[in-house]
Amino acid sequence: MTETIQVSAVIPASVERIYKAWLSSKEHGAFTGGSAEVDPRVDGEFTAWDGYIQGKTIELEPYSRIAQTWRTSDFPSGSADSRLEVLLEKAKGGTKITLVHTNIPDGQGKNYQQGWLEYYFEPMKKYFKPG
Repeated sequence: MTETIQVSAVIPASVERIYKAWLSSKEHGAFTGGSAEVDPRVDGEFTAWDGYIQGKTIELEPYSRIAQTWRTSDFPSGSADSRLEVLLEKAKGGTKITLVHTNIPDGQGKNYQQGWLEYYFEPMKKYFKPG
């Protein structure tokens, strides 16, 4: 059995800016606070949060959608990768970013939902804050 979660937030930056930052090793690390290595193309591998997260980019729709395989070192051995879709749309005050995270190992969804809010959205709001 697996779980699915969806979280959204408005980040004070343009769609283009957030798209580019998500796929940039330097900026991904800067807005999360953990080191990241990102190969910014389809089939490119990535790590984030000092290697805790790893995966591969499987689809790119410039400035609107990023799809990646995704797993952490907390996934049970033998479990399949989860799938993360990063959806970007223009919104009042910046960009609405929606994360649709599927195929999460059973019992871990709530932790990852909280993690996206605390370790991605909140730091992103501060990092991209104007001025």
